[in-house]
Amino acid sequence: MDLERGSKTPPPSAPAVAAATTTTSTCCGNKRPQLRDRLVALQPVVLRAAAALATAAAAAVMALNAQSYTAVVAIVGTRPLTQTFTAKFRDTPAFVYFVIANAIAAAYNLVVLLVRRLILRRRMVGLVVHMLDMVIMALLATGTATAAALAELGKNGNVHARWNPICDRFGSFCSHGGVALASSFTGVALMLALNLLSAASNAQCSPGQ
Repeated sequence: MDLERGSKTPPPSAPAVAAATTTTSTCCGNKRPQLRDRLVALQPVVLRAAAALATAAAAAVMALNAQSYTAVVAIVGTRPLTQTFTAKFRDTPAFVYFVIANAIAAAYNLVVLLVRRLILRRRMVGLVVHMLDMVIMALLATGTATAAALAELGKNGNVHARWNPICDRFGSFCSHGGVALASSFTGVALMLALNLLSAASNAQCSPGQ
C-alpha cells in the first residue's frame, strides 16, 4: 500500500547497482584507483624517465667523443714529418644534429616529468603533450638514422666512391659513437612505446567509450 501511495521509494535493483559501480570505475571517472591502476599509471613515468636517461647519455657520449691520430705524411732526408688528425663530432653536421636532437629529447622529457601533475589534471594539456611526443620522436629518429648512416660509412667506407673507412685509425671514436647510437635507438623505442601508450589511453577515455 505504501508503495502504491508513493510514500516509499523502491530499493535499487541489482543490475542498477552493478551499472553504477561499473560507471564509477571507468578510466576517466575512477576516484579511488586500485593497486593495478596505480601500477598502470606508473608506466608512462618509467618509460619517460628511461627515455630521458637514454637520450641524455647519447648526447653526452657523442658530445665528449674525440680522438687524435698521428701519421707520417712525408720524409725529408732522414727526418719523418708527422701530422695529427683529430676526429670530433663538431666536424660532421650529422653528428651535430644527433647531439642536438638527443639533447632536446632529454630536456623535453625531463620538463614533462616535472609538470606531470598539471598534465594529469587537464585533458587538453595531455593531448598537447601527446602531439609533442610524436614530434620529439620524429626528431630523435631522424637524428639517429642520419648519424647511423654516416657511422656505417666511416666504418666500412664506400668502394664505388673510393671513400676509405676511418675506424681502423679512430677505433675509440667509432666505439664511443656506437655506444651513443645504441643509446639513442633505445630512446627512439621508448618514445614509440610512450606514443602507443598515450594513444591507447586517449582512445579508451574518449567520449562514447
